[in-house]
Amino acid sequence: MINSIPHITFGMIVLNGEPFTRYNLRSIYPWAHQIIVVEGACKAAAGVADAKGHSTDGTLDVLRRFQAEEDPEGKLTIVTAEDEGHSDGFWLGEKHEMSQAYAKRATGNYLWQVDMDEFYREEDMPIIIALLEAGTTQISFPMLQFWGGTGFRTNGEFLSVQFTQIHRLFAWGEDYRYTTHRPPTVVDGNGTDLRQQKWMASPEMRARKIFMYHYCMLLPKQVREKCSYYSLVDWAEFKSMEHWAKETFFQLKNPFAVCNTLHVPLSWLEEYRGPHPRQILEMIKNIRAGWHPNIELRPTEDILRVIRTRKYRLGRLIRKVWVGLLPCVNRIITLIVYAAKMLPFFPLVRRLLRRQPNPTATENL
Repeated sequence: MINSIPHITFGMIVLNGEPFTRYNLRSIYPWAHQIIVVEGACKAAAGVADAKGHSTDGTLDVLRRFQAEEDPEGKLTIVTAEDEGHSDGFWLGEKHEMSQAYAKRATGNYLWQVDMDEFYREEDMPIIIALLEAGTTQISFPMLQFWGGTGFRTNGEFLSVQFTQIHRLFAWGEDYRYTTHRPPTVVDGNGTDLRQQKWMASPEMRARKIFMYHYCMLLPKQVREKCSYYSLVDWAEFKSMEHWAKETFFQLKNPFAVCNTLHVPLSWLEEYRGPHPRQILEMIKNIRAGWHPNIELRPTEDILRVIRTRKYRLGRLIRKVWVGLLPCVNRIITLIVYAAKMLPFFPLVRRLLRRQPNPTATENL
């Protein structure tokens, strides 16, 4: 049984997490029973790692410095591939193996998966804790994804239709298992997916105005490194992602293809004037103040110039309407496909019906 008091283990995977590292750790530290950070690269990410499979931007040093200077309660555990027996420093099983590395070390009764560039508002944390205290077994979040600056977010088919449930927070126990990283899935001791129990899905969190704030395309450094890595993975078709970064993120030649999931064409930018987690605002302030000399912010003048035009606003409205209709269109297509598959059976059905005895004649026998 899950204890009534939530003890949260935060599990993170990171490679080249700067400048987010210390700010993310600071944001979750007050709520953490335990923080496990799994650092390093898989083979596909060798191009953005050092020869020993570690971050090239000092992430591992920042983690160790945080452990020494900002971890008075000893909450932080750092795990590398060497700790799992990989002498060359590279993770063989990609992110699934890395997720397993923090899951098997978790001692809390809840496991919260967090990327280094995703944050949650401090004001929302007591509400989330109360949901756990009420016995929620899993929480999936709606996502706000930021692009090029904190004043811009992406939207479109991927976020509105295909990727609406961000599975992040799970009940955890001795016999529980983290089974897959894509999508994140946890089962209990009986093998039951926690989504089949007391699951708080993303529409319910959206109704509470609680989001995951994802800054995955905020900084030029991130986009260069992510696109270099994803262009080499073998689990999806992302070979042209570096071209996408050059043409779209840095030059904004394709302002209606801003989603880096290349097989989803309908995406756009929207201005964002809502709140941000405090630690993200602190990080941006410190970048501007020169505290992170190797980190640049993307200029935003071109973004504003493009998305404020009448032509862009009209194009965005048309695409929004179409994306809003997509679930209905998909259902209609499914019905048409099903009907097409059934067509060969229709002549047989008609022949069988013609062979049925006349009901009146049967009654008169």
